[in-house]
Amino acid sequence: MNHASTVDGTLEPDEIEYSMKRIAIASVIGTTVEWYDLFVFATASALVFNKVFFPGFVPLIGTLLAFGTFASAYLARIVGAALFGHFGDRLGRKSMLLVSLVIMGMATFCIGLLPDYASIGIWAPLLLLTLRIVQGLALGGEWGGAVLMAVEHAPANRRGLYGSWVQIGVPAGTLIANLVFLLSNALLPNGALLAWGWRLPFLGSVLLVAVGLYVRLNTSETPSFRKIRDTNAQVKVPLAELLGKHWKPVLLGGIATMSTGTSFNLIVAFGLTYGTQTLGYSRNAMLSIALIACALCVVMLPAFGRLSDLIGRKPVIIGGIVAEALLAFPLFWLLDTREFPLALLGYLLMMTAFAANYGPIATFLAELFSTEIRYSGLSVSYMLSGLLGSAATPIVTTALLSATGKGSSVAWFLVASAIISIAALLLITETRGRDTNTATWPVAASPTVRGQPR
Repeated sequence: MNHASTVDGTLEPDEIEYSMKRIAIASVIGTTVEWYDLFVFATASALVFNKVFFPGFVPLIGTLLAFGTFASAYLARIVGAALFGHFGDRLGRKSMLLVSLVIMGMATFCIGLLPDYASIGIWAPLLLLTLRIVQGLALGGEWGGAVLMAVEHAPANRRGLYGSWVQIGVPAGTLIANLVFLLSNALLPNGALLAWGWRLPFLGSVLLVAVGLYVRLNTSETPSFRKIRDTNAQVKVPLAELLGKHWKPVLLGGIATMSTGTSFNLIVAFGLTYGTQTLGYSRNAMLSIALIACALCVVMLPAFGRLSDLIGRKPVIIGGIVAEALLAFPLFWLLDTREFPLALLGYLLMMTAFAANYGPIATFLAELFSTEIRYSGLSVSYMLSGLLGSAATPIVTTALLSATGKGSSVAWFLVASAIISIAALLLITETRGRDTNTATWPVAASPTVRGQPR
């Protein structure tokens, strides 16, 4: 294939396509590593941490404490988003991606080395909490940079597609995390799994980090950032500029994205606990169901991302949120049958709805902000959604189940989250086709963009 540039320095179409595929692959691999590190913790919280780090409690309370530690990272993600967003808008996207990946990898590896409660008492859960917070700081800066590497390199009429590739890291990372635990659970007796087997997924993450670093070192800075750097157009304090003048898209974007965290964490975190501890499914059965559902999601995300390039971001996202609300009760009805095929059907339906909601959301949020504050705006808005949706979901759903004993109470929580997200989304104008180099777009009063993307 010919990758030569034209005389004026612009890229030939075949070179653009080659470059975008390489950048998309780098984004997928890097975010897969980051989300693997995050969700291997979620899986461990549902299956073993209540026994290893919080013994002496009844199983449900121990799980609640484990999920509380899991949720703590979401507060740290807000701080990480502000910190990495500042330097990402000042120094560039690529350097922050490399730093965040190393920090995440080190924290995850160290979790695999932690002594348990029986060895060092209260220091065990405290150290676990500390490392979880470090994970949150790293992820708070990583996701936004990965999205911008894809979206800011992409042609305007394919930003939805390439932005959705970054989102693949969530189900792919979860799939690998569940697969590793599934193999550990299948190959090791329960005593060995609790004694040392749970450490293997954390220690093994160092291999994924090495691959992610290699790939990301071979990517280039985005054209949008190079343009503002070359013209000295960076903002001195991006976070102050963002919160002082553009707080509305940050707030509404975070609320509009909240339902993605609620639905996904309900499936991959609470669903494992509910299925194994309340309904009596085996760990292998629930891990297999989650694994198959995540595999479907990997395929569906770019399909919905591409659809958003054709008909707009909002119609696809709203369709996904409505589907999540409509499927909330059927999901639990199917799980409550205690039949593997029906439980799998419930997961596949909900994961498809999630993919429609989640696939275009990265590009949608990125298009809300201008280049000089985009890393900060995108990161803070998305991490706010994690705090509102993902962090609260395992704790609230476990508490609801403890109080009512019925999955229907959890379904109502998902419906409420969907309604709130749709209300916020309706206050934001369509972003498809906008010139992302212009100033931050208003979120009210402007008409919806019509016509073909530029």
